[in-house]
Amino acid sequence: MRTRTPARVGQYTALLAYLCFLAFPFLWLVSTAFKPPRELGSPHPTWIPKDPTLDNFRQAFDEQPLPHAALNSLLAALGAAVVAVLIATPMAYVVARRRTRLAKAVTGWVVVSQAFPFVLLIIPLFLVLKHLRLINSVPGLVLVYVVWALPFALWMLAGYVRAVPPELEEAAAVDGAGRLRTLVSVTAPLLAPGIVATALFAFITAWNEFFFALVLLKTPEKQTLPVVLTHFIGAEGVADLGPLAAAAFLATLPSLVVFAIIQRRITGGMLTGAVKS
Repeated sequence: MRTRTPARVGQYTALLAYLCFLAFPFLWLVSTAFKPPRELGSPHPTWIPKDPTLDNFRQAFDEQPLPHAALNSLLAALGAAVVAVLIATPMAYVVARRRTRLAKAVTGWVVVSQAFPFVLLIIPLFLVLKHLRLINSVPGLVLVYVVWALPFALWMLAGYVRAVPPELEEAAAVDGAGRLRTLVSVTAPLLAPGIVATALFAFITAWNEFFFALVLLKTPEKQTLPVVLTHFIGAEGVADLGPLAAAAFLATLPSLVVFAIIQRRITGGMLTGAVKS
């Protein structure tokens, strides 16, 4: 039965209101980034800057090492994405194809791991990294990001594996291909969209992460972009609002671009996993 017109109008109205609610902080951030100091202190703020300026961006780059911090974030995010995908892909294949106790245990671990808050993990992770001498290093941060992103990456890739017809693998086995050859030559090419979406998800998660980077990175030259953004806030909690908004706007752009690319594939992977499991 088709949805009646008033009900459909109500649904679209609610969706539009929700989108406006989500877009408000970003639009206000963009507006603030281009406002001169006199407009930032005005008792009657406006959406569109009356006298837009780029001085906030220049000041942000002069006050903080944003390019170097962005490079650290990029290295950590890329490393986490690559390692997480390399580990999650064969694990997802086993979970999706094998109905064993181990596969069920792994699935349970994926669900349970998402319930742990950051604060419960930081102390054991800190002790492990200290033992490995990886404190205050980008490789140590990559290791933490891989551990954090791996459960969701595994669950997401398992949905894509279930969407691959097992008959293709059976045909390859008949032709004499082994399990590893089948995974590399038959299954992996069909999983390419899922692998890309999973890698980009891990990238976004690592790029935006703040808590682990704040605790594990001590020296300024090792800090990532989210941590450097906090330097625009003074000791008494007073923020240098213009440069902070400009730097935050630049830091947000990569996540928005990546998410715009993968949002359909992420949704497709979730729905595929739900239908096939």
